[in-house]
Amino acid sequence: MGTYDVVVLGGGTAGTHVAIEVARAGKSVALVEAGLIGGESPYLADLPAQSLLRSAARGESWADAVAHRDNATGGRSDTAAAHELTEAGVTIIRGTGTVTAPGTVTAGEELGYTDLVIATGSEPVAPPIEGLTDIPAWTTAQALSSPILPRRLIVLGGGPAGCELAQVYAAFGALVTLVEAEERLLPGEPAFTGEILARALRRAGITLHLGSPAAKAERTGDGLTLGLADGTRIDASRLLLATGRRPRLSGLGLDVLGVTVSPGDVLPTTTTCQVADESGSPVAGGHLWAAGDVTGTGHTHTGRYQAGIVAANLTGDPAANLTGSPAANLTGDSAANLTGSPAGARREADYSALSRAVFTTPEVFTVGTCPPGAITARAELAKTAQARAGSPYGEQGCLELYADPVAGQLAGGAAVGSGAAAWMAEISLAIRARIPIAILVDVVHAFPAHGEALEEALRAIQHQLPVAGNGTEETPTGRSAG
Repeated sequence: MGTYDVVVLGGGTAGTHVAIEVARAGKSVALVEAGLIGGESPYLADLPAQSLLRSAARGESWADAVAHRDNATGGRSDTAAAHELTEAGVTIIRGTGTVTAPGTVTAGEELGYTDLVIATGSEPVAPPIEGLTDIPAWTTAQALSSPILPRRLIVLGGGPAGCELAQVYAAFGALVTLVEAEERLLPGEPAFTGEILARALRRAGITLHLGSPAAKAERTGDGLTLGLADGTRIDASRLLLATGRRPRLSGLGLDVLGVTVSPGDVLPTTTTCQVADESGSPVAGGHLWAAGDVTGTGHTHTGRYQAGIVAANLTGDPAANLTGSPAANLTGDSAANLTGSPAGARREADYSALSRAVFTTPEVFTVGTCPPGAITARAELAKTAQARAGSPYGEQGCLELYADPVAGQLAGGAAVGSGAAAWMAEISLAIRARIPIAILVDVVHAFPAHGEALEEALRAIQHQLPVAGNGTEETPTGRSAG
C-alpha cells in the first residue's frame, strides 16, 4: 500500500491546484481522477464557451469557430495538465477512489493518507421531463465539444450557461428558443440583470419562453417537440440541457468517516475548508477537506480560491498562496494583514466578495449580496460619455451598488454592460477590503470610461449614509467569513 501525506479525490481545477501547491511544499501527494486532468472547465465548459463567444463576436464561420475552440482546449487532451502535476511531484492515479477505512482510499490499489481532500466536482442534473431520454439532447459539455450546428435548438435553462450558449448558437445561424421555468432570466440575480439580458437575446433573434416549465418531450421525424406546462409546443432538432448541476459525491465512501450525503447534498465546510458536521465542527479529526463544486460554490474561480485555502492550511503557510512567497519573506506584520491572523495561523476563507459573471453581449457581473436594509443606488451607462461616443450596448446597460449603512461600506453590486466583469472588479476589491464609501467616492477614474457611472452610484450612496456611518469615522469591519 502506498502511503501519502495527502490524497486528493478529483482532478479538476480545485483538486489539481491543491495537489500542485502541497507537493511543491514538500509533501507526498496522490491525486485520483477517472476523467480529464484539469476537470471540465478547460475542456468542456468555461474555456470552449469563451472561445465560441469570441469567435461569434469576430463574425467567424461555424467551422472556423469549432477549429479555434478545439485548438484552445488542446483537442481535449489532458497531457499538459498531467505533466504539470508529475513535474510538481504528484502521483496520478487514473480511476475512482473510495474511502474504505479511516486513513485508507481504494483506487485500484490501497492508498494510505494523513489528510484527504474531496474535490470531485459536479455533474449535470436532468429535469423530470416525460420522454426526455427518447429525444436528441445535449448536456452543456456535449454541446461545447460537438462539431454539430443544429438548425433549430431549444436551450432549457435561463441561467448563465443557458444564456451564453443560446447567444453562441444564435450568432452562428441556429434558430434558438430558450425556455426558463421562472418568470425571468438569471433568477438568482437582481431582477434588472435578467430583464436587460432578455432584451439583448431577443434582439439577437432568440425566442424566449419564460414562466412555464417543460413538461413533455417527444421524438419526431426530424428531431423533437417539447411541450410546456402552459400548452406551448416547440419543435427543434436538438435540446440543450442547461438546468443545473449537483455535487458529485456518491460512491466515495464518506460514511466511513461519519459523513452522510444524499443526491444533491453539498459538503458543509468550516472557514478553513475542513468538512464539518451539523454543529460546524470539523469531522475526521480535522483531516477531511473539501474544495470546489462539492461545497456548492458552482464557480471555477471560487473553487480555485478554496483550493488555495486548503493548500495553505495543509502546508502550514497561510500567506504563501496570497503573495507567491513564504510568510517568512514578508516584513513586519504583513502576513497578519494578508490573512487576517498572525503568520503560522490557519488561513480562513472570506466569501463576502464572491463574483459571478455571464459572458454574453452585454456582459452581466454580480458580486457580494444585497443584505436587508441595504442602501441601493443605480446608475445608467447611457448617461456616460463613453456610451454617447458609441460604446456597444451602453444604451441598455446599468449598474446597482448595495451598501451596509451601519458599516458605511459596500456589500454587493451588479452590472450589465460591455466589459462589466473588468470594470466592476474594483467593486469586488472594495467589498473584500472593506473600504469606506468616503474613500471610494474619492477615487479618480479615467475619462471617458464606465468609472463615470461607478462614481455616480457611489456619490448617491454617500448622500444616503447616516452621518455616523459615512466612512469618515472608524466603523466595525468584522464580518462573517461564510
